[in-house]
Amino acid sequence: MAISIDDIKKLRAMTGAGLADVKKALTEAEGDFDKAKELLRERGLAIAAKRSDRETSNGCVLVKSVDGFAAMIALKCETDFVANGADFIALTQSILDAAIAAKAADIEAVKELTLADGQKVQEAVTQRSGITGEKMELDGYLVLEGENIEVYDHMGKHTLCTMVQTNKSAAEQGHLVAMQVAAMKPVALDKESVDQKILDEEYKTAVEKTKLEQVEKFVEMKIKKAGLNPNLVDSDDHIESNMAKGWLTKEQADEARKIKEEAKAEGEAQLKMPMIENIAKGRVQKFLKENCLVDQEFQFGDGDKATVAQWLAKQDKDLKIVAFKRFTLVAD
Repeated sequence: MAISIDDIKKLRAMTGAGLADVKKALTEAEGDFDKAKELLRERGLAIAAKRSDRETSNGCVLVKSVDGFAAMIALKCETDFVANGADFIALTQSILDAAIAAKAADIEAVKELTLADGQKVQEAVTQRSGITGEKMELDGYLVLEGENIEVYDHMGKHTLCTMVQTNKSAAEQGHLVAMQVAAMKPVALDKESVDQKILDEEYKTAVEKTKLEQVEKFVEMKIKKAGLNPNLVDSDDHIESNMAKGWLTKEQADEARKIKEEAKAEGEAQLKMPMIENIAKGRVQKFLKENCLVDQEFQFGDGDKATVAQWLAKQDKDLKIVAFKRFTLVAD
């Protein structure tokens, strides 16, 4: 049967599918709109299954706050071409709007919501996948509830969003702290909020790094004492390269290798654990200062190197950060 242009336009408006896809579905469905919509949905499912192993490293992240409930969500896809499309951004916004209206608690609840056009969220995502031919998935759904929440979409690019909640009304200050969260990617609000697993891993890494540095210093001292330049023998590749350039003799290279092997064992045997542990603890404290929001150096102040907490106190002695959230599609 002949498919009218009005029918094509009508189904396209209902589904957002491309003209060619809509015409093909209506033709196969012999003009039956419900059947055509089902064909488009099935095409989306087939594409989603076919591309299930693809990486969704691009996408759109949006954030919004309404009446004491703030949320952000990411709709991920394969390419920035699709991510920057108006229809893709509009779909992400409609999903976020539905999540805000329902005050959805988690991503699974979001997937079950119904959009303004009557479609379930997950069905709409699958259908869009069928239209674009790319794998798509929802991710990064985060919420904050309560008053005094400021939201920030970094540079309006929809790839990094933050939310910051203060204990009292402070829109300007909250916005600047939201920018701080975007720029400095804190892992926790304060020292007390840091996950113990993170602290344990940082301490373990700091101990191993300190041990390695102490042994390297000992080896370097032994190399210098033998009258050799440590920079010429710091790796086997450098030793071979410097021999080829005539900067080291074979005898010097052999001596350096022997010294390094013996000094490494001697240095490891002489490690003083109390000193190692003290240095490691210092490194953990530095990590906390750099990664806890209130202790970070505030990046948008007057250049006085005040921490976020200090800067807030200058604005209002009672002003504090209650919570924050951050999500990005860009590798930090």
